[in-house]
Amino acid sequence: MAHRANFENSNEIGCFSILTNSYCIVASGGSENFYSVFEQQLGVHIPVVHGSIANSKMIGRMAVGNRNGLLVPMNTTDLELQVLRNMLPDAVKIQRVEEKLSALGNVISCNDHVALIHPELDKSTEEIVQEVLGVETFRTTIAGNALVGSFCKFTNNGGLVHPMCGVAELDELSTLLQVPLCAGTVNRGSDVVAAGMVTNDWISFVGTDTTAAELSVIDAVFKLGDQQKSIFQAENRGALIDSLSRNRYSRQ
Repeated sequence: MAHRANFENSNEIGCFSILTNSYCIVASGGSENFYSVFEQQLGVHIPVVHGSIANSKMIGRMAVGNRNGLLVPMNTTDLELQVLRNMLPDAVKIQRVEEKLSALGNVISCNDHVALIHPELDKSTEEIVQEVLGVETFRTTIAGNALVGSFCKFTNNGGLVHPMCGVAELDELSTLLQVPLCAGTVNRGSDVVAAGMVTNDWISFVGTDTTAAELSVIDAVFKLGDQQKSIFQAENRGALIDSLSRNRYSRQ
């Protein structure tokens, strides 16, 4: 199921953490409450590592990873890299990337098999993504936005994308990723879904402003919890429509 948390009064917890099926990284310098939420739920399953990347707490925007590897920008310090190498599982490959679009978490979104990448990402970076993360890559946009790492979040079970994605685009992306997708929001109507949440195949963490309707959609589309409910069941479809309708009217 999904759990609410915040980082220093910010609901954008996806900016300050990275969660995969084999490890979790949380930014150093936050409150103990933030760390405890992750450690209580994950500590017996995967390592929860405290760290920074490129002297920044915004590790979720600076780096990207899956169970196979972790990519960090070239300005990641030697000490930061050493901490990650010491704390993450030995099977996880870690590599610095020389890329002009250095906020890798904003321009790459992936699960353990497929990655969506910014259309202008360097070819050499794309090859590193394929090799280190062990994924197939596709250059695309989400609802016209090139920052695919910010406007979608998907696992091996399902995914959430920008609320303005049309049906045809959802079908195309779902075909590429081979997982069911749903358009939706987090944090009471935020369309930057990857900034407001982190998730893996069995658990999700979202900002504290996330509504019950948004939580219901997240639990369903990512197939979290024991019930494994479909996003297309009537009660979840109704909750999604209500949430998107309120969000749309609030912006007018």
